[in-house]
Amino acid sequence: MPRIEIELNPVNRLTADAIGPPGKRVFYLQAETDLETVTLIAEKFQLQSLAVGAEQFLAEIAERYPHLSEASPDYDEDRMLIQPPVDPLFRLADIGLGYSAEEDKVILVVHELLPEDVEEEPGIVRIWCTRSQLRALGHWGIDVANRGRPICPQCGQPEEPEGHFCVKKNGGHRRN
Repeated sequence: MPRIEIELNPVNRLTADAIGPPGKRVFYLQAETDLETVTLIAEKFQLQSLAVGAEQFLAEIAERYPHLSEASPDYDEDRMLIQPPVDPLFRLADIGLGYSAEEDKVILVVHELLPEDVEEEPGIVRIWCTRSQLRALGHWGIDVANRGRPICPQCGQPEEPEGHFCVKKNGGHRRN
């Protein structure tokens, strides 16, 4: 049995955010019901992957159920900001997506990342949301990810505020 098992059904808020200066940000996924808020630590690439996967998943749902209205990508930035207290339950390992046609809800199944030497079953959080909440999360998540360090146009690596060691310029230092 998982050491933590939480079911949030339905959520009235689903968001992702980052706290800290670019290059040192910590990313979070947060879900909230009327009674409970769950915050999880994520990696930037996990939020980016979730955004892409959500769009693909919603396209599959739309194809399979053409009678459904289109999920909205709209969000209110003030409502998408992470809410305190930011006390993460665990660091996430992976996220799976499912759909209940009967309820017209999407489920995010989030598994905990455990150290290799731990023999417990990882924690699991199931987050039930609307298709529009998922699409808005994906669009917001991309916006949050893009607010980090600028990307070097030469090598595609993040630039630091103090400059950048660019391998495409034979190791030349590029100043912003």
